[in-house]
Formats: sequence, structure tokens, C-alpha cells
Amino acid sequence: MIAPGATLGLLGGGQLGRMFTVAARTLGYRVTVLDPDPLSPAAEFATGHLNTAYTHPVSLDELAQTCAAVTTEFENAPAEALTALAARTIVRPSGSAVAVAQDREREKGFLAEHGFPLGPYAAIHTEADIAAALARVKLPALLKTARFGYDGKGQATIASGADLERVFVEWKRVPCVLEQRLVLEKELSVILARSASGAVAVFPVAENAHARGILDISIAPARVPEALAAEATALATRLAAALDYVGVLAVEIFVVGGKLFINEIAPRPHNSGHYTIDACRTSQFEQQVRVLCDLPLGDPSLHTPAVMVNLLGDIWRDGEPRWEAVLRHPGAHLHLYGKRDARPGRKMGHVTVCEATLERALEVALAIRKDLGIAESG
Repeated sequence: MIAPGATLGLLGGGQLGRMFTVAARTLGYRVTVLDPDPLSPAAEFATGHLNTAYTHPVSLDELAQTCAAVTTEFENAPAEALTALAARTIVRPSGSAVAVAQDREREKGFLAEHGFPLGPYAAIHTEADIAAALARVKLPALLKTARFGYDGKGQATIASGADLERVFVEWKRVPCVLEQRLVLEKELSVILARSASGAVAVFPVAENAHARGILDISIAPARVPEALAAEATALATRLAAALDYVGVLAVEIFVVGGKLFINEIAPRPHNSGHYTIDACRTSQFEQQVRVLCDLPLGDPSLHTPAVMVNLLGDIWRDGEPRWEAVLRHPGAHLHLYGKRDARPGRKMGHVTVCEATLERALEVALAIRKDLGIAESG
């Protein structure tokens, strides 16, 4: 066990890192953040900030020398940096697990190899791959860059072969994955923590709605039959074991025709799990600290139904939003990330509404969205 008072290292200093840092500091740990952004949201709460590139050798050396353990807040942290650190200190999750999650082609190959349910897809490296991809994947489809895509970035709707050729060239022929667009009944996510000993704690399945490719609302517990939620939980647990994963893992799942298909995985806490801060006995961020430090896993159970609403930079278009529209509701919990520049589509914060019933939580959350001028999901 790594006792409180030790220093933990964190690659990445965005909002997920900020909430991890708050959880770690609450438990008595010091945190050093490695992030090239001088205005890193996580660094505001950390005890140290290495303001360099993630692969900077001097910074990596300092993390290895001063940190009892190191984790990451995003899947695009260089896997090689995590692997190098692992030779000198505890690193969770491993560089090998992160490497699978940060490349869509590699991720889908891993899932297919281990028998997990996937929608039709095809990898595209050159124009020569396009004909075979179109033979395998029905249109309309989504073209996604194999790396560095998130929140709707690095993806495009493909309606024809001409579309596919044009977008692939516009994207400078970077490796891509073409995915068949499925008719979704629900979008779910399962977030779990898995310890070094293989113990697993799974949070309640969340139901998600997106707008413009960005998560808009998460509802917990998901409004699906218990058997389907149990199946999703079992799927995520089996995936964590297949990866030999240690850390907090999020698995995005589509429900299509009553069947489950894995969309993607994230080797970190997840936006759809922010409700756990206010509605669960242990948050996903405290769980990340516990796994990293070999502490007993916390109880992930839900004590109150909850609805989480993302706050994007769009609602700052006329200046500071009217926060009284949120705070006048006793069950509403406002979380702002301390970002200076409110741009359209940028995640600036979230609100979690906790109420005695899920119906009431959803009613209040929708009223808050309306009062803040948030457009309907689509």
C-alpha cells in the first residue's frame, strides 16, 4: 500500500486530471502533474506542475524519482512514456493497455481477437483499401481517424464512395477506420475499477445521449432491463480481465436490436461517470486513487438516482451563464473546470442532479438545460 503523504504522478492536466487531483489531495496525497499547458486545470490543485511535453526526458526522470506511482487522465498519453516510467515506478494503467485503447484499429483488432461483439468495420491505410472497405461496410458509415479522435473530432459521416475518397485525402491519408452506422436503441457506458489482485468494482450502468458527437447527458441508472445491464457489466468485466487491466476503465456500448456491441474503450475515468462524484458512495476518481495506491476498492453503489449534464463553452456566448438557474435547485451540483477560454464545443463543466427518483432528476436536469440555453440532444 502507498500511504497518504506520498506523491502521485499524473500525465495530463485537463478536467479529468483536476478531479483525480482533488480526490487524491482529499485522501492526503501530493500530486505532480505533467502537462504542456501552462494553464492546466489539474495543476491548480496539484502540489507540482511539470510544464513540458509528455516525453520530456528530464520531466519523466523527475516523475520516476519523486512519485510513488503514476497514472494518466487521457488515452493519448504516449504509451512509450508510460512504459519507460514503469521500469522505475508503479504505473497504472500499463503502457500496453493504453496503447490498445489509443489506436482504433488496434483496439478493434484486440476486441475481435478476444471474441467481443463489434459492428462491421474496416481499416483504411491507403486508397487501395477503399474498395475492400466499402465491400465490407454498408453505407452510411462513419470514418474515424485511427488515433487522436475524441468528442466528435476526427470523424466524418460517409454517404458514398466519393465521400470516402474525398475525406480520406482531406485528412492527408492518415490511417482510418470505417465503421458501419448502426441503428441505436441506447448508448450505454460501464465504468469499473480493477485492482492489481484482480478485484473488480463496477459502477451502475449509465445511459448516454450525445449532441454533435459530444456527450450531452448521462442518466444513472440506465433505463434498460436488469438483465441487459448485467450483460453489459459482465462484458466490461471480461474485457478488463482480457487486457489484464489495472486502473479505472470505461467501456462504451451500443444497444442494437436488443444486443450489445462495444463501441470503444477508455483507459481512464470517463465523462459519463462524473455523476459518481455526487451520486455514488465512491467516485470514479477516488477509485482511481485507490487502485493506484493499492487501497481497498470503494463501494461503487448508487445512493441517489442522478442525471449529469455537460456544460460546453457555447453557453458562455453572452457572457457568464446564470448559475442561479442551477443553484436554486437543492439537488443540483455544479462543477466548473477552471478553464479560461470558453470556446464552442469545449467542455467547461458539468451539473449533476440527484433526486429521490430518476424521473424527478431528469425533469430538473432538463429544466436546467433549458434555463442555460442548451440545445436539445440530437
